[in-house]
Amino acid sequence: MKLEELTAISPVDGRYRNKTSNYATYFSEFALIHYRVRVEIEYFIALAEIPLPQLTQITEENKKSLRGIYENFSLEDAQSIKETEKVTNHDVKSVEYFIKEKMTALGLENVLEFVHFGLTSQDVNNTAIPLSLKEAFEQELFPEFDKVFEVLKALAEQWDAHSMLAFTHGQPASPTKLGKEIAVFAYRLQQQIKTAAAIPYSAKFGGATGNFNAHQLAYPEYNWIEFGNKFVNEGLGLDRALFTTQIENYDFLAAWFDLLKRMNNILVDLSRDIWQYISLGYFKQKIKAGEVGSSAMPHKVNPIDFENAEGNLGIANAILEHLAAKLPVSRLQRDLTDSTVLRNIGVPVAHISIALQSLLKGLGKLELNENKLAEDLEANWAVVAEAIQTVLRREGYPKPYEALKALTRKNEKITQQSIHAFIETLEISDELKASLKEVSPFNYTGVQPKL
Repeated sequence: MKLEELTAISPVDGRYRNKTSNYATYFSEFALIHYRVRVEIEYFIALAEIPLPQLTQITEENKKSLRGIYENFSLEDAQSIKETEKVTNHDVKSVEYFIKEKMTALGLENVLEFVHFGLTSQDVNNTAIPLSLKEAFEQELFPEFDKVFEVLKALAEQWDAHSMLAFTHGQPASPTKLGKEIAVFAYRLQQQIKTAAAIPYSAKFGGATGNFNAHQLAYPEYNWIEFGNKFVNEGLGLDRALFTTQIENYDFLAAWFDLLKRMNNILVDLSRDIWQYISLGYFKQKIKAGEVGSSAMPHKVNPIDFENAEGNLGIANAILEHLAAKLPVSRLQRDLTDSTVLRNIGVPVAHISIALQSLLKGLGKLELNENKLAEDLEANWAVVAEAIQTVLRREGYPKPYEALKALTRKNEKITQQSIHAFIETLEISDELKASLKEVSPFNYTGVQPKL
């Protein structure tokens, strides 16, 4: 069966292809090959800039032509590399042969053996993959997180004045502001976005076992550690790990995945709370003409965007959990399990993107039901008991908590009238009684900072 959106096994490349296709630039097989070609060519140019004696002939025009190989890299180029791989049975070696063919066409056949000079495959993979991750995160994923943050921040400001019944353990609790409840999620997301700035995009570059063995033997007069640091840190914009085996240690890659898991969990929490608020009637959802909520019940408008977000975030976290736990563990210098696992990085990232798009859609459909907010506040005057007993504590009134407990746990509905009647029985000043009567579920909302 020919691979198309309708025949794809993964929904990332099938049902949701229109939402995730931009990530193919960073995480597809084509992308991996493209990034490998880029690293190999930039490495060759870096050798020419030392310069190695055999590469002094490389001109600025040569460098421009060489960079053109990856800047104009095509699907046909990638397919030719895959054809070579059928013969070599080695993906990185096939990239080396491709570059040599291109360089021959540029008249550089006398320096071909400095392509992939002294390297092992992981010097290329462990720079290509973090580079693709860095560019995907900076150019695609984190801007999507930023959009969610900005929408949450705007909604927090929009709903800042709306009092709302809070729930602790599923029971009515001290009132809050709807805007503040949304601000909680914006704040949590903001803190994790800030944390991201401290995590490096770590890369390995140091030869077969991380010690520049071949480089040092061939050219002992050069400082290869300094070269590697400059090439990776300045040339590629990554962070070179100084002590590695054949492969990158993947500790910071695991840190990225753990960070994404935390961000996802925050948004799972948001999705569930909004779902619950919709269920309580605090929000209505804008209806789009022609849409169907249920195949059987015509009245339904399901909170599908928040359910979709929660489901995709869960799938992403399951994969991220495996990536974070598996990658830092490898037998001795290296086993090959990291190779197949690393090819799946784009899958959880794509699921996160699907979730973020669903969240943005869902948040955009919310309409506040002010009447329901007011109705629930009016129906739960018992929540001001905390306010009254706290003031009585301040005044030195005997056993105020117990007095309010006795009132509010009667098998009768607590109303404004019953609260005010209780206040009248207290042996306190008329001024204090009047002050306590000013407290209501609508204004007992505390103070909240601004985002």
